[in-house]
Amino acid sequence: MSRKHAAGGSTPAVHALIEAGVPHTLHPYDHDPASDLSYGLEAAEALGVEADQVFKTLCAYVDGRLSVGIVPVSGMLDLKALAHALGGKKAEMAPPADAERATGYVVGGISPIGQRKALPTAVDETVELWDTVYVSGGRRGLDIGLAPADLLAVTRAVAAPIAKDA
Repeated sequence: MSRKHAAGGSTPAVHALIEAGVPHTLHPYDHDPASDLSYGLEAAEALGVEADQVFKTLCAYVDGRLSVGIVPVSGMLDLKALAHALGGKKAEMAPPADAERATGYVVGGISPIGQRKALPTAVDETVELWDTVYVSGGRRGLDIGLAPADLLAVTRAVAAPIAKDA
């Protein structure tokens, strides 16, 4: 493990990227539990990047099957669009406990990478507007920077218009 990884702390997401040989950077920051910002907006501010470049990982049931939608932290997940992107008809947000149990991560630190179980995944198409995007590293206060193509590959995701304005 390189020094930069030792400093950021290892999580299943970091381990999965190392194992897959995916180039990435770790961006630890001090998470403030008292912050009025959402976890994602707090990360964007702490990293000094645009909120559209930081993506949040949300779990939803699509036709009764747990799935993942990854959208910019500046927007919201369009459930109907997620269902369509994953070949379903209807989607509803999963309760936090279901998301935590299926992914192995806690809310606010759910990474789309290295989840306990591979889930059908869609990433908002705006991911392709960036050279580097940021996603949770598997704990609150840790983000991972990586190329959009690598995010899509490592999560086996489809890119689709699944975000809407907040």
